[in-house]
Amino acid sequence: MYIFTTTLVSTGMLRLVWGILFVSFCLYTGWVYLYCDEKKDVAQNDPAVTEGWHLWQQKNCQSCHQLYGLGGYMGPDLTNISRDSSKGEQYMYTFIKYGSGRMPAFQMNDDEVYKIISFLQWVDKSGKSQVPEEAVHWTGTYFIDK
Repeated sequence: MYIFTTTLVSTGMLRLVWGILFVSFCLYTGWVYLYCDEKKDVAQNDPAVTEGWHLWQQKNCQSCHQLYGLGGYMGPDLTNISRDSSKGEQYMYTFIKYGSGRMPAFQMNDDEVYKIISFLQWVDKSGKSQVPEEAVHWTGTYFIDK
């Protein structure tokens, strides 16, 4: 009889704990959704950035290039390309407009090129992707603890 009663209490306590965890999760998720993103999204205010993002997707740039370390590996990571002192807007314009040995020229007009540049400048302001050389494994993955 004692084992049966203990099992019922344990099951009841287990359900109570899971219920509290579930309710806590729901409340926290709602709080995060409602209150944690108080910054205005720059992309929503600047149509050139939004249109550049759409062009980035239409031209399938992510198949060769990375943003925040995600994407293809044929071209360089472009997360912080506009803050690179050896490059800049004219550098980006030239490669986007005319391509290179491995990058195709997409026959975009100047307006489209500058929209993609606006998108890349916005991405540059939103994060960093520079990983220390010693944290890169030969397979292309990263060591998190270095």
